[in-house]
Amino acid sequence: MEQKDAPPPLMYRVERPVFDEAYLHTQLLHPRERSPKTIRQRLAQHCSSERAKAIALSFLPILTWLPSYPVKEYLFGDLVSGLSTGVMQLPQGLAYAMLAAVPPVYGLYSSFYPVLLYTFFGTSRHISIGTFAVISLMIGGVVVREAPDSMFTIQALNGTSTNTTVFIDTEARDARRVHVAVVLTTLVGVIQLVLGLLRFGFVAIYLTEPLVRGFTTAAAVHVFISQLKYLLGIQTPRFSGPLSALNSVTAVFSDITSTNVTTLIVGVVCMVVLYCVKDLNERFKKKLPVPIPGEIIVVMVSTGISYGLSLSENYQVDVVRTIPSGLLPPAIPDFSLLPNLVTDSIAIAVVGFSMGISLAKIFALKHGYSVDGNQELIALGLCNFVSSFFHTFAITCSMSRSLVQESTGGNTQIAGLLASMVVLLVVVAIGFVFQPLPQTALAAIIMVNLLGMFKQFRDIPALWRTSKIELAIWLVAFVASVLLGLDLGLLVALGFAILSVIYRTQRPVILPLFQAAECTGIKIFHSNSSIYFANSDLYLNALKEKTGVDPVHLQAIRKARKRQLKKERGGSQNHLDVQGNGQVAETHTESDSEETRFLEPLCPVHTLILDWTPVNFIDSVGAKAIKLVIKEYAAVDVCVFIAGCSRTLLAELRTLQFFTGVATPEMVFPTIHDAVLHCRRRTAPPTIPAIQ
Repeated sequence: MEQKDAPPPLMYRVERPVFDEAYLHTQLLHPRERSPKTIRQRLAQHCSSERAKAIALSFLPILTWLPSYPVKEYLFGDLVSGLSTGVMQLPQGLAYAMLAAVPPVYGLYSSFYPVLLYTFFGTSRHISIGTFAVISLMIGGVVVREAPDSMFTIQALNGTSTNTTVFIDTEARDARRVHVAVVLTTLVGVIQLVLGLLRFGFVAIYLTEPLVRGFTTAAAVHVFISQLKYLLGIQTPRFSGPLSALNSVTAVFSDITSTNVTTLIVGVVCMVVLYCVKDLNERFKKKLPVPIPGEIIVVMVSTGISYGLSLSENYQVDVVRTIPSGLLPPAIPDFSLLPNLVTDSIAIAVVGFSMGISLAKIFALKHGYSVDGNQELIALGLCNFVSSFFHTFAITCSMSRSLVQESTGGNTQIAGLLASMVVLLVVVAIGFVFQPLPQTALAAIIMVNLLGMFKQFRDIPALWRTSKIELAIWLVAFVASVLLGLDLGLLVALGFAILSVIYRTQRPVILPLFQAAECTGIKIFHSNSSIYFANSDLYLNALKEKTGVDPVHLQAIRKARKRQLKKERGGSQNHLDVQGNGQVAETHTESDSEETRFLEPLCPVHTLILDWTPVNFIDSVGAKAIKLVIKEYAAVDVCVFIAGCSRTLLAELRTLQFFTGVATPEMVFPTIHDAVLHCRRRTAPPTIPAIQ
């Protein structure tokens, strides 16, 4: 049996002239002259009805999906999801208000107004907007700093004696803290709204995932520590600022002998029940139609026991106490507090948005739709800004509630709308039912909900195996946030993350590019980074090291040879000076020829080609450094060419006036192959015509 011949290999052949940048710019890419548009034409282009409609739809995303809402397909799932999420939102709103250092009812307000607004302006169909532990704790730190207990201490005489008792005017303190939280929320909303209108949705990329996970793990530590006093039923001051976590732990353990045993028992039982319910939900999530609402069960049962046994009066168990019915009328925040809150509001605005957009993108990818980062900023900004006039504190999305909203069949923002209606029902009608609720039960809800964040400690061994730099970012974010507080810790973590980027760009992969066929005298240099002030010196040093061509060293050799040549012919030169003009000129010609023969090429490399294919940008420092090295190499007869520039990079070079003096567009080629072909023809020996 004869074996069939193998098919011939595919051949790649391209034949075209060698292009350089001067030819491309003047002949092929020169912009055509166009007649300028009139003002009327420009207005017609930017103010058309289609453009106005597109802007309206982007600003109000609900208009894009609500008219075509499939009632039969989506309504039941949204109804079940909304009820489940709303039931979960009630105890979390009450609990996270404690973290924000404001009365519990304000957590319910913050679980209603923002959720309602997000239905109209948000682009994510599955995230649950409302109170969140990390943001609430950051607000609480600011609130306690601006309105500490020491500002509201009152001394009262004990009867007719001269002894005085110091107590805290809690009503005035809470009112002041609410004012601070509301103003802070207003400023957070303004920042998010302005960033969204300016299309700054990309700011979240600077909060890399290891940074966010390290930061949120540290926040979980702060939250857990802050709830110990409620779990134990002891009275300790609330600390803020650097070392607040250590001070809080010290205060708790120094006063641990005054633990209220009844409070501790109630809290531990609530934690055990919540943990068991969460474990059952996780184990049987495929079989359960909806998750078991552990939080609301704990709240209802503990409230009933507290009311029936009068835990507050008989056992001194701290309870929620007053929850006013109905909604408060809108009010203008006290803007005199703004100057002290700017830095904190920026941190809260960025962290809140990064939490929301990261979770929104996860659900969007899973369910096959897209979210708009800029519109999410606008939505969060409006939720915070508008709601602040109705006495709310800053919000973002909650991971635990979002998972419930998605897993129970939520399809659109209608689920969030229904969840807000559940909260409204409680605020308006039955809020008084929760007044006997023990605070230790709320602390238990918060602590158990932190389990997901504490699982992020598993990132450490995973990052150790994959990326040491990202592990360093995670650890710095965690340690700095635990020790310095969440605001300063986030700033330190961001600074370290930026330094890590600078480090990686200053330590790029630099190597000489190997050619398929080695061209004598030509070296191609490749670096996988841009060229700017932070790494331009490193780029030039690596260029000289990897190519083996150092112009400074070659210049030193040339000068030494010239001195030697001058010394060897010094006597004959003096004799030539006294001859006639013609004889002197002739002698100089012979001398020049002798010098040329003596100063033979100093280096076998006559051409360097810089591969700028990976270069995304160059600044003025980098451009000056490249021009300087071109001049240095030209002094030792080594030509430098550039290949693979993008059009945007070339535009930057022209803006920086790079193509002046020693650098010209003829030195720039679209591909490395163009540059190599040009260099080979330039250095080829001239062809001598045959003698007839």
